[in-house]
Amino acid sequence: MQVHAHPDDEASKGAATVARYHAAGVRTVLVTCTGGEEGDILNPAMDSPDVRQNLYEVRMGELERSAAIIGYDEVILLGYRDSGMPESPANSDPRSFAQAPLDEAVGRLVAAIRATRPNVVVTYPQDQSGYPHPDHLRVNEISEVAFDAAGDPDRFPDAGPAWQPQRLCYVRWSTKRMRAMHDKFLELGMESPFTDERLGRLLRAEEAERDGVAPSTPQVVVDVTGFTAVTREALLAHATQVDPTSRHWFGLPPGVADTVYPYEEFEVARDLTESGPSVDELFHGIEPADAEVGSGRG
Repeated sequence: MQVHAHPDDEASKGAATVARYHAAGVRTVLVTCTGGEEGDILNPAMDSPDVRQNLYEVRMGELERSAAIIGYDEVILLGYRDSGMPESPANSDPRSFAQAPLDEAVGRLVAAIRATRPNVVVTYPQDQSGYPHPDHLRVNEISEVAFDAAGDPDRFPDAGPAWQPQRLCYVRWSTKRMRAMHDKFLELGMESPFTDERLGRLLRAEEAERDGVAPSTPQVVVDVTGFTAVTREALLAHATQVDPTSRHWFGLPPGVADTVYPYEEFEVARDLTESGPSVDELFHGIEPADAEVGSGRG
């Protein structure tokens, strides 16, 4: 199960990993917490009064197409409104995810976990200083609590029979991938989309990793060779949110982009298995029989 804040987050974070496991028979579930009503229309071709007036419906259609491309077996909507960027008027909307009572939001996620019985839950990290969107912060908050609460029969007794996931992971924005992309742009004589400011942050993060300062949790690096194109195709399904001329996402030729660091990275935040995590497998130590839901483990 991956837990994301808005439609399109599932395309930009961990999509190739989901596609790889889905192809191997793993049951895959997406939880999307908001409808993305506050999203900017970044594709000029989609910026019309009709789209703006019906943005929720448009984004739901985009989410459906993206999830099908990635290979999600099920999509669960938590039903909250997009909270908008920090300090925007949308933050105070009582329907927003940021304004939802914590127990209520946790309870909805607990119900989703108990209904689908995932063994691995992927969410956002606690440290989101690089992009402190209220909805992304809340995704981490409810995921951390729900991971434990789902296995406690005394918590949320009306949310279904207790089910304890075995591993909680954070999806990472890979500095290694960004460095590899930047270097490939330069190698091909193309202008890199990475600004001096972004490269400075990247270098500081690389230095922290080399010095052992961060990250502090075990890492899983999933080989997604053969599945990297899924990310590109899923992003393009979000026609309102993704500019098809974006150099960051689509600047490199597809055949080149698919071979530039074909890995996705995760941090292991919690692990309840006897064996512990491995460096290259999200399901290490989890037996398929322990996670049978529908056609395969989850």
